[in-house]
Parts: sequence; C-alpha cells; structure tokens
Amino acid sequence: MCGSAARERRSWLQARSPLTTGTWERRVQLGAHPVAYPLVRALARIGPVVRVPRVGVVVSDAALARAVLTDTASFAKTGPGSPAALWTPVVGPSVLLNMEGAEHAALRRALADLFTPSAVAALCARVLAGPCAELRDRLVTGEAVDLVPVAQQAAGAVIAGLVGLDARDAAGPAFAAATAVTGMVRLARPELTARQVARGRAALAGITAPAADAYRDGDPATVPGRMRELGLTEREALGAVAAFALTGTETVVSFLPRLVALLHDARLLDALAADRGRVDACVEEALRVTVPSPVMLRRVAAPARIGTVEVVPGDRVVIATVSAARAYGGFDPDRPHPPAVRRLWFGAGPHFCLGMPLATAQVRLVLDAVLDAHGERPLGLVRRRVARRVLIPAYREMVVRGG
Repeated sequence: MCGSAARERRSWLQARSPLTTGTWERRVQLGAHPVAYPLVRALARIGPVVRVPRVGVVVSDAALARAVLTDTASFAKTGPGSPAALWTPVVGPSVLLNMEGAEHAALRRALADLFTPSAVAALCARVLAGPCAELRDRLVTGEAVDLVPVAQQAAGAVIAGLVGLDARDAAGPAFAAATAVTGMVRLARPELTARQVARGRAALAGITAPAADAYRDGDPATVPGRMRELGLTEREALGAVAAFALTGTETVVSFLPRLVALLHDARLLDALAADRGRVDACVEEALRVTVPSPVMLRRVAAPARIGTVEVVPGDRVVIATVSAARAYGGFDPDRPHPPAVRRLWFGAGPHFCLGMPLATAQVRLVLDAVLDAHGERPLGLVRRRVARRVLIPAYREMVVRGG
C-alpha cells in the first residue's frame, strides 16, 4: 500500500469508534420478533440447514441460500408455503413476486427500463428534491427531526411516482397500505385467512383505485401504463401497483433510520460528511447488517438436496437471510463482502430485486441531505425507540438534531 493510501486508511479508521452498533440492532430485531429472531439465530448455531416441524427447512448459510435462490427448477416461488400463497389472494397472479418462468421473465424485461440508473435518478430527483432540501434545512436550523416519518414520506412518494399517483397526496396512503398488509404475516402461518385477505384488499384499494387513472392514461413511464402497453388487464396492472407498494416502502422505511443510527453509533458521520467516497461501502455494509429481507420463502418443486438435507416436493424452505448475512460479523464498512453474501438480501438469480436501483437511489438522496446538514451543524442522536411486533424490524422513532 502506498504512503498516501495508508495515511488515508489510518485517518478513516481513526475516525471510527469500537463497533458498538450491534446492541441497538439486536434490540430492533427483538422488538419486531421477540420469539422468532432468537429461534432463527439459534438454528444457525445448530447447523447450516435444519428441518423444523411446522416451519420448514431453515437455511442459514449464505452459499446454500444462494444456491436455492438460483435453482428455479427445484425451488419455486409459487404453490403452498411459497410467497405466492401469501400474496396472490391479495394482489392477483401477475405481479413478478409471485410469477415464474417465461411469463415472469417477459414482464421483468418489459418493466426493466423503469428501473435503470438514469430512470430511477430522474424519478427520485423529481419527487424527493423538495423533501430532501426541507430535511436539510430543518436539521441545519437545529430542529429535532424524527427520521422515521421522513423515511415513510420519502418511500411512499417514490412508489407513488412510480405507479402514476401524485407523490404529495399518495405518499402516506402508500406506506399505510403496505404496513396494513405486512402486519398480518407470520412466519409459522403459510397463508393469510379469508378475513385477512379481505382486509388486505381493502387497505390496498386506497392506492390501487387512483392508479386506475394511470392505467387508462397509458403513460409508459408508469407501471400501470407499461402493463397496459403489454396487453395486461387493468386488474392485473392494479395488482402490480399493490405489489410495488408492498415491496417498495416498508423495507426502505426500515433501512433509512437504521442506516443513520449505524453511522452515528460507529462515529462515521464526520468522515462521510467530509468525503462521500465511502458512502456506497457504508450503505452496502449497513444493508448486510440490517438485512431488508430477513427471511425468504421457497417451495420445493423437485427432489433436491440442500447441504446434507434431502428435500422433497411440497417442502417449505425458509431462507434465514438474517443469519446468512450476519454470520460475517458486526458493522465494518472496510471489510469486503464475500461473493456468497454479496447483496443476498436482494435475492439472487432471476428473482433478484428489480427495484434495488430505486431503493438505493432514494436512500442515497436522503442520506446526502443528512450528511450535508451534519457538515454544517453536527448531528446527535437524541432519542430512539424500536418498533414492536412488525414484520420488517425497524425503529418506531429515531430523532436527530444539530448541536
């Protein structure tokens, strides 16, 4: 390592404290899942693959998890015990997250250019430039700001813009609709009840009904308009709107406050505010530690082996992404991610998260606003509370203020 690079690395490391970030992250996980989280982590200590009655075959190893996700012939997203069993009754059959094979690939290709780096940058700039400037100004003036509602509004506005709704009016309803549905999901319950399905549809109607206008307008820059262009029905297009609301809001709302908390606890805000060159590495590492998708589900479609465990058609596979990712230690942005774990929380293979560029673009915009404010008026974390009994672990409140 040359002298200047070594000095730069020493300066970066000196800006950091011993990694005490694990305490609050554990509290966040336990607040959401006081029983399931310790159980899942304990299973990882028993072995990389463990069969658990009434739950399924739990996979805790990153390499094995990636192998399952990429083997679509043996492991499916459809059928009993799969993600489709949960979501199809609520959102319909043609929404990517519950599709397989050629139809899935065709719809994914058709929607792909809505999620290119340039497309998501333009969308996020359009709907978030004002809110991010307002956030920065509030922090610079010394106002105490709860980043949880900030993240809710940002994530809701982006999804609203994507599906053709007014971002200002639909941001709140988009997030509320998503949480109303995800709040009913339990790991040990493979399907929603008929009453829960009805409640889920009613909750999502608040955003799908206005999106019907976007479908009828046929604007290909929106998800409903693009699906109309493909010949899909209005009902199928509105199901896709519901699915994007489900998958694109709560994970971002969970991650943004936790990201800022991790950077604060690791004493990295000063260094990042001065040099944004390491922001991407910090975001990637925070994603590994927080794990936006703590668990993924698959159904065994053909006889196979996961590690040393034989599985047969109909078995349910529970990929414990949280264990696979967290096995590599605490928050440390200087440690490269091994290939097996790299972006595993976004999936792998043909079902790798289509919306990843959109999620990272909005995270980066909001984080830049926080870092801009910190550069002018250093921020402190003044209060935080974890959310209780939620599907995606999160803070209920996370308040920062400039000193």
